[in-house]
Amino acid sequence: MFRNMFSSLIHFPCYSLCLEGRDPVPPFIDRRWRGRAQQRLEALQQLTVAQSSLQIPQIVYEDPEVSGRNRYKYFARPLIPSNKLLSLNVAYATAKKEPYVHSATRNSKVFGPKLRTLGTQTDYRDGEAQTDPYSPEYVVPSGSVPELLTLATLTWGRGLPAGLAEVEMIERAREKRAWEATLPAMDNASQIAKRRKMMDDMERKEWAFREQEIEKLQEVRLEVLKKLLWRREENQNELDTKRLYDHWQNYQKAKEEKIKKIQHDCALMLRKLIAKRNNVMGKLERRDIIKEYTDFASQTYAPLSRIGYFPDNHSECYVVKNFYLNTFAGLCELEASLPSSVTQVKIKAPKPKYTTTKTGFIKRSARLEVELAQVHQALLEKKNKVKEPKKPLHFLEKVEKPVPRPPTPILEKPSIEEEETELAVIYLQKLLRGRAIQNMMFEGKEKRLELIQELRTTHALQEDQQLLLKAEEQMTLSLQQQHDFQMHKLSSMENHLAREEGRALANIFDFLSKELVRLQEERKIHAFVMLAERQRRMREAEESGRRQVEERRRQEEDEIFKQVVKVHQSTIDSYLEDIILSSMENTAEEQAREEIQRMAVEINDIAYEMESCRTRLQSEEIVAELVYDFLIPEAEKMSIREKVKQSQRKHIYAAHQIIHRGTESVVADLALPQETSASEIKGDPPAGTASAALSGTAAGPSAADSTCSATVARELAKLLCEESSGETAVNASDGSDKDPTAS
Repeated sequence: MFRNMFSSLIHFPCYSLCLEGRDPVPPFIDRRWRGRAQQRLEALQQLTVAQSSLQIPQIVYEDPEVSGRNRYKYFARPLIPSNKLLSLNVAYATAKKEPYVHSATRNSKVFGPKLRTLGTQTDYRDGEAQTDPYSPEYVVPSGSVPELLTLATLTWGRGLPAGLAEVEMIERAREKRAWEATLPAMDNASQIAKRRKMMDDMERKEWAFREQEIEKLQEVRLEVLKKLLWRREENQNELDTKRLYDHWQNYQKAKEEKIKKIQHDCALMLRKLIAKRNNVMGKLERRDIIKEYTDFASQTYAPLSRIGYFPDNHSECYVVKNFYLNTFAGLCELEASLPSSVTQVKIKAPKPKYTTTKTGFIKRSARLEVELAQVHQALLEKKNKVKEPKKPLHFLEKVEKPVPRPPTPILEKPSIEEEETELAVIYLQKLLRGRAIQNMMFEGKEKRLELIQELRTTHALQEDQQLLLKAEEQMTLSLQQQHDFQMHKLSSMENHLAREEGRALANIFDFLSKELVRLQEERKIHAFVMLAERQRRMREAEESGRRQVEERRRQEEDEIFKQVVKVHQSTIDSYLEDIILSSMENTAEEQAREEIQRMAVEINDIAYEMESCRTRLQSEEIVAELVYDFLIPEAEKMSIREKVKQSQRKHIYAAHQIIHRGTESVVADLALPQETSASEIKGDPPAGTASAALSGTAAGPSAADSTCSATVARELAKLLCEESSGETAVNASDGSDKDPTAS
């Protein structure tokens, strides 16, 4: 049993013995009656053995196809009986008479060999002894490609016998061969493009078919997985139910044992209580011999075995003694009255038991007897197996010395008077015991007087006494039947009442036990519900906290991602802007250079032409225009610059006064020699003082910043803004004035 192969449990054995019925005749042999023709043929064969002049017509058999489809019929071996297997049940066969044979050929060996092979039998089937079915050889003529050769890859068990999938594959192969035949030749470019398009379409179709096959295969695998999961779940459920049943059985056994023990203890305690109740005061009572002999349930008539008395020891005293069995004359008389068939036994010789059939096969009953004898012999060997004697010890063993015996006590010799007294007491005890035995025998005779009379009646031969005995017997039987009927009626009534009481009590106890179990289960379920609710709330709280943390983290990650994307975007924008601006500047610079060069060439050409045809009057006009266009504007610009410088000096002086209130004198003293030296070298007006003051303020801003207030910082910022705006205006005007000169 494969499921219980390694089991050692009694109710789940790992193996089992069973008898398998086998038919000795192979199934392919025809068991029908062969008819008169076969009988005639057999008769002719027997006659040809005796008369060689007769000729049997030759029988032409069909091809047996030994190496073809009927090959499996010739893998058989006859079940030849073995003499060793029948050693326990041997039957000697009677000598068979030889068949009648003609005298001319009687002494010759015309019967052939003694052993003949009737058939062959094998334990292997055709599918186990043969790998692939037989396929004949073939020759393909030149110039032809048969369609059958395209299926040469299919073998037995791998595509053969063909099913629906193989038929679909063959149809697809045919369609593909037809499609390949319709492909255009690769002669020109248009045919190649058409061929490529057809091949792309076919490849798309093949990919779509392959996807469908994959989907089908996945569905099949999914179904198989579902079945496996369902089977595993069923096995697990069966295992769980089995375990529960085993637990229930164990608990039931323990419960029954406890109940039996409780009942036994209850009976024991009841007997003890009854015994105590009979003697409440605990008084010691003397033995009442008369009461014991009058009560037939006392120890005198029915002693207990635990006391040491066994009533079956003297059971031979109740044996009935009969004249016909105890005396020789009675035995002779009894033997003479018996019929002759009883004394003279007819012995019939047993027929030999044949264990083999006429065809040489062993009978099924003989095989069963042999197997049973083998099993019986194995059981006897196992039962009578002698334990191996213990092997002697190879090492030394300590032998303990026995404890010395105590000294034998010595009794003092009694006196003569005590010895005589003891002998008198012993004699008196013997008398009392003999009298007690006589009384016991008398009471036993009186008690069993009816049995004695019944034994005496067996020897009564008078008819009157027999009739009286029969009448008494009938009356006794009728009274006994009436008594039995009354007792049966009472017992049936008590049984009915006890059954009804037990049923009512069982229903009540069953209802109460079910209610108790239901209440306990309800409380357990309520406790489980409370625990589950508490666990659910705890999990919800944990999940909500985890969700808030995840949302906060997600928001942080989103913000980080936004900032990173923003930085990347701004970097890309600035990079592109720089690239565009640089390209625009380069382009504008190149275009300006080209335009300036072109205009310079044109102006040079015009200037050369004008020089070639210019007069004195025109030269003077050009000089006047140059003076008017270049000298006069330059003088105006210088005057404007001077005015701006004067206005800036006022603001710088005011800022100097605000910032350096206490250090003005010190700055002026330090700047005075510098102004004198600067005026000697450059010849500038007192504006140098303002510039020096401004440089002084620029040189030491760290000391002034600590003492300036918010209003001072604002005024200084206004003045610097006005100064920067004035400088930008001057620079712009300078640039505009310098541009025509540069050009």
